[in-house]
Amino acid sequence: MASTTEESDCAREQTKAEQDVDQVRQRATRDQQRLDSGAVSSSKDLENLQREIVSLAKRQGDLEDVVLEVMERRESAQERVAELTERVGAVQGKIDDATARREAAYETLDGEGATVTKERAVIAGSVPEDLLKLYDKLRAQQGGVGAARLYQRRCEGCRLELNITEVNEVKAAAPDAVLRCENCRRILVRTSESGL
Repeated sequence: MASTTEESDCAREQTKAEQDVDQVRQRATRDQQRLDSGAVSSSKDLENLQREIVSLAKRQGDLEDVVLEVMERRESAQERVAELTERVGAVQGKIDDATARREAAYETLDGEGATVTKERAVIAGSVPEDLLKLYDKLRAQQGGVGAARLYQRRCEGCRLELNITEVNEVKAAAPDAVLRCENCRRILVRTSESGL
C-alpha cells in the first residue's frame, strides 16, 4: 500500500533528521563546554568558537523545523494508513459475508440438485427408454430443454405458433403419441390447457 510505504519513508526520514539534530546538539554542547572551561585563551579562537556556537544553534533550529515537518507528514501518513486499513477491513468483511452467503447458496443448490436428481431418476424410470434417449438428445441440442408445452397452438420452446396442418395432426394423434414441434424439433407436451 502506498500510504504504508509513505509512512515508512517518513519514519526513516524522521530518524535521520533527529540524528542530525543530536549530532549538532552534541557538538554545540562540546563547544559550549570548551568555552565555559576557559581552555581557549586566544580572543580570535574565542570569537570563532562563539560564532560556531551561534551557527550550530541556528543549524539546530533549522533541523528541528525539518523534524517537525517530517513528523507532521508522518502523522498524516499514519492517519491515511489507519483510514485505509479500516476501509480494507470493512471491504474484507463484506467479501467474507458475500463468500459465506455464496457458500450457503451453493449448499442449498447442491441439496436441491440432489433432490431433483433423485426425483428425475424416479420419473425417468417410468418413461420408455427410447423416449428418454430422445429427450436427453434433444435436451443436449436445445440448450437444456428437450420438451416444451403446447399452449394455445404455440410451442413454448421456440415460441412459434403451429400452422393449421400441424394443429390438425396434433388433434388426430393418439393421446400417448410422441409429437414434435416442426420448428425446433422439441417434444411437444400436451396438457388440458393446450386448447386443442
